[in-house]
Amino acid sequence: MKKLPAPLLAKISWRLLPFLLLMYIMAFLDRANVGFAKVAFQADTGISDAAFAFGAGVFFVGYALLEVPSNLIMHRIGARIWMCRIMVTWGLVSAAMMFAHNETTFYVLRFLLGVAEAGFFPGVILYLTYWFPAAHRAQAMGFFYFGAPLAFIFGSPLSGLLLELDGMGGWHGWQWLFAVEGLMAVAVGIWSYFYLTNRPADAQWLTADERREVQEIIDSEERAKGGHQHSLLAAMCQPRVLYLALVYLLIQASVYGVVFYLPSQVAGLLGTKVGLQVGLVSAIPWLCALLAAWWVPGLAQRSQKPRSVASMTLLVAAIGMAASVSFSSPLLGVAALCFAAAGFIAVQPVFWTFPANTLAGAAAAGGIALINSLGAVGGFVAPIVKNWAEGHFHSPAAGLYLLAGTTVLAALLVLGIRARLAPAALQPHATA
Repeated sequence: MKKLPAPLLAKISWRLLPFLLLMYIMAFLDRANVGFAKVAFQADTGISDAAFAFGAGVFFVGYALLEVPSNLIMHRIGARIWMCRIMVTWGLVSAAMMFAHNETTFYVLRFLLGVAEAGFFPGVILYLTYWFPAAHRAQAMGFFYFGAPLAFIFGSPLSGLLLELDGMGGWHGWQWLFAVEGLMAVAVGIWSYFYLTNRPADAQWLTADERREVQEIIDSEERAKGGHQHSLLAAMCQPRVLYLALVYLLIQASVYGVVFYLPSQVAGLLGTKVGLQVGLVSAIPWLCALLAAWWVPGLAQRSQKPRSVASMTLLVAAIGMAASVSFSSPLLGVAALCFAAAGFIAVQPVFWTFPANTLAGAAAAGGIALINSLGAVGGFVAPIVKNWAEGHFHSPAAGLYLLAGTTVLAALLVLGIRARLAPAALQPHATA
């Protein structure tokens, strides 16, 4: 694998990654802030736990349906226009959640939020393949994944503070939360149109020699991968792509089985309502996830054993999830959530090196989107399964015990990725 010179890599990284990180912070905050609004929102609207679980998860139905076409459009017209469109529309829909006073409106807006955001995450993964050669991709993706924990490190106190504006201007606190955080995404979306550059060849902030060097390395890797891809449909229907989609579905189930309920779980541990205090304590697991997202991808790349590192990271997440509902002590409960969040966040940039180093061109756009799309089913299923398990077994811990079990299954399946990704196209990149 050919590497970029360190000064050139640093120049590209500092130009692109912080802004992509900001975009991901906005995305994760707007899809998950419903967890902070949960208690106050249900109290004001009378929406049941089952209805909330369905509404939280239905986001992923709209999201999954349009992932592939959205990513193909971005591949064709470029990131500047398409990322701007995605962010502005999802921000407006997220802000409109302040009007969700009944179940039907809640369901419709959550569905439309998924439709609006569809293509953002796989679009960024695809965008990184345009700029970072395989040798640098795991670390670039790891930095991008800082967005999820940062969304909660800064967003948790912000969300808690906005909830405490209850009654100001005649609005409920949860209405302030949705309105402010949604309009923040709109502002960043407009900024993205003027900031992003579609390809290295278009980057006026690089010298002509730098543009040529980056583009030549990327193009040579694309040609090497492209020799093993025959068509978009063939790439998307390969067993290896579907296998990766199954693994990602299980990972996403663990993520959203925790994310949508973490604020209320922390509130239960502390014996208080969701507000600024809960927001500050809820940020602690995400600080641990931030450190793990920096350390684990580097470990996977240095050890040249990405499957083993990913599998162990998922096992840590599973243990943390199960332990978080096994302790009555706030200290031990929050500590367990730290391991859970660190595990399921840090494993994802390692996971994404497998499809990103295998698929090229339109096949990459479609394949990555399909994996993310089918993986999104995990986000839809997790709240519903969690709510069902708690009711069926009459235990508030049953849901996370069940999802911890599916996370262990994901850890086992990760070990089979190399066998499933057997073609020679993967082998030079297997250690990325």
